[in-house]
Amino acid sequence: MEDKKVNGEVIAVLPNKIKIKIDDLNAFKGAEQLKVGSYIQIADNENSDIKLIAIIESFLIEIIESGERKYLIEANPLGTIEDGNFRRGGDSIALPPKEATTASAEDIKAIYSSGSKESNYEWFCFARLSHSSKDRIDVPVNGNRFFNKHFAIVGSTGSGKSHTTAKILQNATQEKKTNFKGLNNSHIIIFDIHSEYNSAFPESNSITINDLILPYWLLNGDELEELFLESGDNNNYNQSSLLRTLITENKIYKNPSESRIYFDSPLKFDIDEILNCLQNLRKETKHTENDLDIQFSDGNKTFKSDSEKYQHYFKKTYEFASPRRASAAAGHGISKGSFSDGSIDKFISRLNTKVNSQRLRLFLFGDKSKNISFEETLRQFLGYDYNPESRKNAKSNVTIIDLSGVPFEVLSITVSLISRLLFDYSYYYKKQVGDNDMPLLLVYEEAHKYVPKSNLARFKSSRSSIERIAKEGRKYGISLAIVSQRPSELSETIFSQCNNFIAMRLTNPDDQNYVKRLLPDSLGSVTDILPSLQSGEAILIGEATVMPSIIIVDRCGEHEPSSNDIPYLKKWKDEWFDKVDFEGITKSWKG
Repeated sequence: MEDKKVNGEVIAVLPNKIKIKIDDLNAFKGAEQLKVGSYIQIADNENSDIKLIAIIESFLIEIIESGERKYLIEANPLGTIEDGNFRRGGDSIALPPKEATTASAEDIKAIYSSGSKESNYEWFCFARLSHSSKDRIDVPVNGNRFFNKHFAIVGSTGSGKSHTTAKILQNATQEKKTNFKGLNNSHIIIFDIHSEYNSAFPESNSITINDLILPYWLLNGDELEELFLESGDNNNYNQSSLLRTLITENKIYKNPSESRIYFDSPLKFDIDEILNCLQNLRKETKHTENDLDIQFSDGNKTFKSDSEKYQHYFKKTYEFASPRRASAAAGHGISKGSFSDGSIDKFISRLNTKVNSQRLRLFLFGDKSKNISFEETLRQFLGYDYNPESRKNAKSNVTIIDLSGVPFEVLSITVSLISRLLFDYSYYYKKQVGDNDMPLLLVYEEAHKYVPKSNLARFKSSRSSIERIAKEGRKYGISLAIVSQRPSELSETIFSQCNNFIAMRLTNPDDQNYVKRLLPDSLGSVTDILPSLQSGEAILIGEATVMPSIIIVDRCGEHEPSSNDIPYLKKWKDEWFDKVDFEGITKSWKG
């Protein structure tokens, strides 16, 4: 920006708008470079050391009857600058203010630098001011306020969301107080639904579907119900109650050394044994006068309690005697069990299908999931490699959970379980050490796909887990980065907890209006430029920045996310590709 005089007269001052009239066309020509989003300054009428800084919202040209042109600028007041220090709010300037002039590059630099004069290590930079034509004006961000209070990056496809996300995280992982060697203490977990971020973080702890180990025995009630119960089934309540009872009993059975065991205790249980028990309950027969006298095909067995019976049923599936009426010849009667009415048949079928699905056994129900320890589960998500032979690095600032291979029906559950475990880890870590000296950042790419506004049952678990982090995470050192191309479809609870926003190009009117309502600072019509922003350009706003700014995010450089569009016509112009491995593709497809 060049220091050119606008020579404008302030003709109206409103709480959120200032109107400036331009009469001298020749004098105004020096300001032709001004655009919506550029800054102007207005001198105080009583104190020349105080200047009001405003951002241009609109520019009007009016031709009156004489043919003379009048020029009118409408600007939104942001704050005042005095002695090189910027303070938000424009209510301290004396009325009527003096003329308006273009804010020079030096003025703008002074504003941004004023915020980082003290505690310089709290600030970092990933972008420059968009309207700085000659002089680069860096836009610093207070890292503590930015990462601690949740932030959102929104923008349509092709606006540069993934690149912006990667650049912010790359810079954060490189920040150091001193010149020590090795990694800094950042811990970032990215939920990567399109497999974009591995190229941006080549040294990351990358967890693909082939590496991921999710212990099903850590699933909570909501997650288990989402996985095994059918929405709308009239028997859901009874099925859920039975499942909770059997899981609790199996945890007691498998963990005899534990004194207190509850349904949600993070202890192992065997899902195959649960299935055995359900099959037995469906087929069992009993003495007509004693529910605990079970009639097996090879003889009866009387149990002392339901718990003892369940433990016997866990071992394998049994054959039972046929029902009969009591008679002198046959003896006592034999009746069917309580679940012979078909009330759990569909439930068993769903559970059996899920547990024995080859795709789900790969990472959720297989031997690895049964045998992995609680500690090893946490290590794999926190960058502390639990098996050094299976990863490139034993330690990593960034863990990428590649969700591209996770079956859609368990996507929400996968995100929910990992998010919940990391929240609980942060809670107990702080409880143990008294303060969290290794805060976590969870990055949710395409967040609207598993934390939607919808109240559908299949999203209940992931919404619950992530909304809890949004509302309580700051207290325990765990925060969110929400990345989405459809903000209007996202959970309002999560978005309302974000204190910093990077709004990139948005073409959908619903998304534009939604974001405008959420932005914490009033920018007036400046937000109307959302559909016309260039790729990599954004509105930065929130507690972490000195003032609302239109920025251009710096390029990642050598390591960029692999989110480039496929050049269709360029590829189509090539010679016919005749080397498609259909056998390999279908084999992978079938799991």
